[in-house]
Amino acid sequence: MTEPQAWAILFLPLASFVIIALLIRPFLNQRYSRLSGYVTIAAVGAAFVLSLSALKSTLGSDAPIGWASHPWLNIGDLEIRVGILLDPLTAIMLVVVTGVSLLVQVYSQGYMKGDPGYSRYFAFMSLFTASMLGVVLASSILQLYVFWEMVGLCSYLLIGFWYHRPAAAAAAKKAFIVTRIGDVGFLLAILYLFLQRDTFVAQGLNPFEIRDIWAAALVLPAFAVTWLSLGIFAGAVGKSGQFPLHTWLPDAMEGPTPVSALIHAATMVAAGVFLVARFFPLFQESATAMHTVALIGGFTAVFAATMGLVMYDIKRVMAYSTVSQLGYMMLALGIGAPGLAIFHLFNHAFFKALLFLGAGSVNHATGTFDMRYMGGLRKHMPITYVTMLIGSLSLAGIFPLSGFWSKDEILLEAWRGGDVVDKLVFWMALAGVFLTAFYVSRMMFMTFHGSFRGGAEAEGHGQGAEHAVHLAESPWVMSLPLVVLGVLALGSGYVANPLGDLAGIPAHWFVEFLGGHAEEASLSLAAVSTLVALAGIGLAVLMYQTRTLSPDAVGRALRPARDLLFNKYYLDNLYEGVIVGRFFYRGVARFLDWVDREVIDRTGDGVGWLGRNLGRGLAPVQSGQMQAYGVVISLGILAIIGAYLVFGR
Repeated sequence: MTEPQAWAILFLPLASFVIIALLIRPFLNQRYSRLSGYVTIAAVGAAFVLSLSALKSTLGSDAPIGWASHPWLNIGDLEIRVGILLDPLTAIMLVVVTGVSLLVQVYSQGYMKGDPGYSRYFAFMSLFTASMLGVVLASSILQLYVFWEMVGLCSYLLIGFWYHRPAAAAAAKKAFIVTRIGDVGFLLAILYLFLQRDTFVAQGLNPFEIRDIWAAALVLPAFAVTWLSLGIFAGAVGKSGQFPLHTWLPDAMEGPTPVSALIHAATMVAAGVFLVARFFPLFQESATAMHTVALIGGFTAVFAATMGLVMYDIKRVMAYSTVSQLGYMMLALGIGAPGLAIFHLFNHAFFKALLFLGAGSVNHATGTFDMRYMGGLRKHMPITYVTMLIGSLSLAGIFPLSGFWSKDEILLEAWRGGDVVDKLVFWMALAGVFLTAFYVSRMMFMTFHGSFRGGAEAEGHGQGAEHAVHLAESPWVMSLPLVVLGVLALGSGYVANPLGDLAGIPAHWFVEFLGGHAEEASLSLAAVSTLVALAGIGLAVLMYQTRTLSPDAVGRALRPARDLLFNKYYLDNLYEGVIVGRFFYRGVARFLDWVDREVIDRTGDGVGWLGRNLGRGLAPVQSGQMQAYGVVISLGILAIIGAYLVFGR
């Protein structure tokens, strides 16, 4: 692959955004708005083809492709550069981002049909895809940060796409503000690099070039490496919805469902995992940073899964599932297995996009996202049912679907780890397996099994309903991406093939391609994790299929725990009610208001009064009579001469 072709991967979706925003939307009426979708699909499709070429060019390459970056700005002896870093990690992420985005754009043509903001939607989706590609391709941390913030902007625009809905507008603002909190840590890390520029320059390194930061990890003080890593990780916590900055992600479901699929599968939340993987040579030099990543990832995996147990909105179930699965990826990074983290991200992109698009297909038929008003849909929507069943079993980690391979490899790596943190996160991850299997089975039973519970009695109860009730399979433009993603959810796990050589594919080639190492699979551990997953599925069968255990009775018996989970551990109340409402508004803001009124205003009033009154006293002196001025000048001269005669000797 040549450098211009690599730049084209970024600029094709960007050009699509420009064409739609500046040409199609202003000058062509609603009748021709479908042209926006075709332009987006063509641009992202071309980028996908080039991404496959990039992947091919990196196969068998141990080092990044060495294109020289380009000078942009000089600050003294510091040169800020822009360029492309193409290595195996970049190549894998390019394929994931463009591949999933392409399928989402195709699906969106059916889902968004007739929406008055059709062209605006595809313009934003093009910019969103371009922004994520910019993050992946960046050779400089400053360049990465620019696109990082563009990803945040696009998420704000797309989550709040239906801005006339108060809930959508509020969710967009919440996502933007909460992720900015994490980005403060990322920005502080960049500022620290700038302050240490002399140390870098003395070593012949550039403090903003990613490859030079890798090298500097070996010469910087240990405390500096730790704080740099934690600052970068703070940005990843915000974007990837890790505890405690996870609260924006479930509310992001207020945007169109294809947006949710893209955010949760290939763009925004994947950016945080990619960021830690990109700077992994820095993280691995700090045991503190690695343990922090592992523990937060492991805790998030269990913490988010518990909330998925009680949600009724099908997209919110999937949202908490995403947070949980991102926890697995962070856990893998924290125990020193970046290849496995990206392998799980790779598999997750397909089955999670499938599940979100399947949820959109269900909404297209029922007019609601509330699973209490679904049921019996497998008879009406067989394609959606089968594909979502594949995605659900893959998410649960059932052999031989894709989620099984990456999930079990992460469990194995944690189990074979040498310290107490590895063992602790192993048990967290295993608990997450049970919870995941239960809530995804609950979702499938409530949505597709039994009898349909919607209709007139469900009128007005759909959360964020986008379509009217029409119990039939979705059109082919929506069903085809589901089928493609279903096939990928079936087979993507075999790219690592932990069981040994299969059809000429070397074991673990995917992980080793990313510079990692993985042990051969443990059949005993695989059996244990599968039994744990089957136990979760079995409990869901007893509660939601055979009704041997009544969900209502269990809910009443465990009401305190259910209320705690349903209210999301009251963290939203803590953040918005206590921290923002009481501490910030009633505390900090009220104090600053008092300072403004009682100190600044009163001081300003005093200065103003003094100025006004001094001016009135001096005003008569300014009479405009030249003879009076001459007398004053003469008196002044005489006073000066007199003072000199008296005091000058």
